[in-house]
Amino acid sequence: MIAAFSVTPLGAGDSVGDLVAEAVRVVRDSGLPSETNAMFTNVEGEWDEVMHVVRGCVDAVLAAGAPRVSVVMKLDVRPGVEDALHRKVASVERRLEGPPWS
Repeated sequence: MIAAFSVTPLGAGDSVGDLVAEAVRVVRDSGLPSETNAMFTNVEGEWDEVMHVVRGCVDAVLAAGAPRVSVVMKLDVRPGVEDALHRKVASVERRLEGPPWS
């Protein structure tokens, strides 16, 4: 499965970059395939692995001083598929190289 999620510290002031970095550190330390962009972090793994990472992110942000955390998450659950994090993007890129669909 792939989870696209964001962990947003609330009540911690205007600049939350340090707190967000703590969440991203948890994801990277997990060893699961992941990508971070300006809005979300994508992580791929088994259900329990991914949920453990998301929980770890929330716990890390709270431990770092945020009084409250908001989590937004979108899941793509497709049993039996591996490396979907990269394969899905590669599929779109291949289509962009060909003739436009009409």
